[in-house]
Amino acid sequence: MEDLTERRIVVLTGASSGIGLAAAVELARRGDQVVLVGRDPARLRAAGERVRESCGEQPELFRADFAVLDDVRGLAERLREHYDRIDVLANNAGAIALEPITTVDGFELSMQANHLAPFLLSNLLADRVRRMVVTASDAHRSGVLDPDDLNASLRHYRPFRAYGTSKQANILFTAEAARRWPELPAYAFHPGVVRTRFGNESRLVALGMRLLPFRSPEKGAETLVWLARQDPSRLVDGGYYADRKPHRPRPKAADPALAARLWTASAKAVGIDGAATLGP
Repeated sequence: MEDLTERRIVVLTGASSGIGLAAAVELARRGDQVVLVGRDPARLRAAGERVRESCGEQPELFRADFAVLDDVRGLAERLREHYDRIDVLANNAGAIALEPITTVDGFELSMQANHLAPFLLSNLLADRVRRMVVTASDAHRSGVLDPDDLNASLRHYRPFRAYGTSKQANILFTAEAARRWPELPAYAFHPGVVRTRFGNESRLVALGMRLLPFRSPEKGAETLVWLARQDPSRLVDGGYYADRKPHRPRPKAADPALAARLWTASAKAVGIDGAATLGP
């Protein structure tokens, strides 16, 4: 029988700032053992201090750059060494680029950082994870995903279209994960337009953040925290949420055939067995 007195272990990627940090602070306040993953060591340490101030306990910190798939593989190995179980894996890390950028692994940056890296991490940890939450976005409406060409956005590059395509992939991945891993509840959510450091390198994004209505990181993190703690029997496995309610994605982000094709293409891209399932 499961020991219900054990503290839940929650791993949050993209936890150095914004939604990830806000969620980490709130979950730690509620008694969860939070594990922060971030790219920048200094900001990651500062985030850890914020969490410590909120709950009196220093969280574990893991550095990884999702623009480098070997970093993701190393992160998964270190997490497996540290934890026999991960109660919640919050795939929250994300990126947007003003100009077309190809990673060292040969993929468009936002597609890799927002989809391929968390896809790889989730697959490498799936047998340890008890629940998965994915930060998606209604920006998926601008997505034009082609699983046969994950680098299609590099041609005639448009930042928000590339970002939207990666968010479309997030929603499809979550739904397909729920189908392939029925014992691992998985949920995606739209946090709203949140004022964070996200996209600070882009003048276009910065201008958009000034013009659009925005939420605080704490408000944006509310649905993540809710999905991380809600009884799964009250949720739709593989579902897409916003403001703690089911939220219907566009048809192109709700196509089971497209989701299956994306899974196969993503597995091939990151070099894993796309047919593998959980369980005996």
